[in-house]
Parts: sequence; C-alpha cells; structure tokens
Amino acid sequence: MQTPRDVLTPDALAMLQAIAAAGSFAAAARELGLVPSALTYRVRQIEDALDVLLFDRSSRQARLTEAGAELLREGSRLLEEIDAMANRVKRVATGWEPQLTVAADSLISRPVVMELCDAFFAQEPPTRVRIRDETLSGTLEALTSGQADLALGVTHEGSTASGVGIQSQPLGNVAFVFAVAPHHPLAQGDGPLCDADMQKYRAVAVADSVQRGRGLTFGLLSGQDVFTVPTMQAKLEAQLRGLGSGFLPEPMARAHIEAGRLVVRNVARPSRLVHISYAWRATPTAKPGRALQWWLEQLASPVTRKALLERHHHR
Repeated sequence: MQTPRDVLTPDALAMLQAIAAAGSFAAAARELGLVPSALTYRVRQIEDALDVLLFDRSSRQARLTEAGAELLREGSRLLEEIDAMANRVKRVATGWEPQLTVAADSLISRPVVMELCDAFFAQEPPTRVRIRDETLSGTLEALTSGQADLALGVTHEGSTASGVGIQSQPLGNVAFVFAVAPHHPLAQGDGPLCDADMQKYRAVAVADSVQRGRGLTFGLLSGQDVFTVPTMQAKLEAQLRGLGSGFLPEPMARAHIEAGRLVVRNVARPSRLVHISYAWRATPTAKPGRALQWWLEQLASPVTRKALLERHHHR
C-alpha cells in the first residue's frame, strides 16, 4: 500500500484543486485531459493512503469533505512554498526576481503607483509585478506572511514594521480631517463637534484587510451605526454621497474640499496625524533582488514619497 508521501505529490495536490474548482470529476477530467475513471482512480489512491474520504460522492457534484477541505488548504500552502522556492532559486541565478509583489495600502496614491510601474516596465525587466490592495494592518501582514515583497503604507497605529527579515523606512505623515457632504446634517453648525454629536449619525469605516485576528478600526464610537467599505477610496465615495461621516486623509479629500463637495468640521477630540512607512523583506546575508532594489531606489526620493501620500489625482 502506498504511503501519504507516495501520493501527496505537487501534481496530485493540483489535481485535487482542479476537481474542487470544477465541481465534478467529469468536468475536472476534461480540463486535465484525462478520462474520468483515471481521475477517480488517482483520488482513491490518495484516500486509501490517508485512510480518509476527500470527496462526498452522494451527489453529482464533487463536494469536499471537511478532511478534503483541510488537505486542500494545506496543499495550497505547500504549492505556494514550492513556487516560492523555485522563484528564489531563479533569482539567485539571474539577480532578477521572477515576480515582485507590492502590497499598497488604500491611502497610497494609485496614480503614482501606476507611474512607478510604468517606469519599471520601461526597463523591460524579466520580473512580473503584482499589486495587492490592502488596508490598515493587512498591509503589513501581506509582507510578514510572505505574500508580498514590499509594503507601501504601513501604519504605526497598532502594528510595527519590525521583525525577522523585515526592514522599514518612513514614508511620511498623513493628517486626517473629519469631513461630510454639504447636505449631511453634521455639515451645519458652528464650533467643534463632540462625540455625542457624531454618535447620532452613521459612520463610514474601512475594513481591515488582515486575514488573522480582528484587525484595526479607528474613530468609531460605541453604539454608532457603521457602514463598512473595503478601501479608503470607497470611504471617500460614500462620504461624498452623504452615506455617513468620518475621518479622511486630508490629501485624498483636498480637491473635494476645495470644490465644496465636502465640508470639514472641527472636532473636540485631538487631531489625528498618522505616521506611514514602507517596508520590505530582507535578510542580513543576501541583498535584495534587482527588482526590489529598483523600487527601493525610487522610494529613497523625497519627491516620490510625498507623491505617494499626497497626489491622488491624475495630472
């Protein structure tokens, strides 16, 4: 009888992923270029070696059992580690990373990120670039979990960009202002708003993209109605429509404030200034790959750092 080591090969794990994604053995067999009986036989080999049932065959659909779902979760992680190992080997040989993943917090200027990508691709490097949209502590988690090589917009509230293999540098500071649409009830009146004033009305909050733990929230009051959105850009759009109130990065809101589409109100609580950094994966014995080096060289420029935090509109 075969052992788990004999049957749990990368090809076998990829096959199980294909079956789960296709929803049936027949559909997966067509996708993989196999006859259904061969696919069924290979799955039964794995089930016999593990002594578990991976798929519920009581219906036409190939539904994962709890054991199957767990195997697929762990198998996906192992396949990612194999890919990462191959990428590291290739990077050692060429100096260029096959792929560079940049986690960009939603308060980072997307136009400037695209301009940096444009300049990077102009060199015709062999490196593929992937941009991940993240928010709050999810930005740093993408880096520490190995899902990103560079993180732009790490906040110092509730998290620190430190740890084994992580280095960071300041990106700048961002001031937040309390802003509402002109037709919002809180747009009227004089003097600073107290918590009791703000608590009466719905707040717009950005969901933390962190995958583990509860994540971070800022500016919410106990008992306040909350409208949760995925990004800072969505929060801005919601407040422009009067769907709620809340604190916005002043650079992101600036053009709308100047145009009268948002009204800034003073609040009784202390003003909020957030310290922002960028961070990257590094080891003491190996210097960064050539792609990461290029990005770090751009981030060394004060003009680039300021633009990433302040220029949220296309020129």
